[in-house]
Amino acid sequence: MSNTTGRVRELNLYRQYFDLVASGEKTIEVRVKYPHLADLAAGDTIRFRIKGTDETCEVNVKRVSEYPNFEALLDGEGPTNVNPNATRDEQLTNIRAIYPPDKEALGTLAIHIALLG
Repeated sequence: MSNTTGRVRELNLYRQYFDLVASGEKTIEVRVKYPHLADLAAGDTIRFRIKGTDETCEVNVKRVSEYPNFEALLDGEGPTNVNPNATRDEQLTNIRAIYPPDKEALGTLAIHIALLG
């Protein structure tokens, strides 16, 4: 049976990515497969917050796909779904500035999201 209740997760986002999610332009959120995200699943809700503010945006998780690294993720999901304002190479540079190699080695998650409300 599928989980019909879903869970709500709170995650921080940088302003530039928050704005893309809030506008509906960003449909794939990229994360490292940290233990607290390993059970993230379709039907869950993510409440994104800009750290240090009360600004939030809620999305529904449609699908979660795991990739061995960020290159495979961008190739599999399409860079314009992750960030329509940056090239694939720019995105790799930006993502790897947030997540160093030891974090990327944990595995990466492509979280397909849809804006709520």
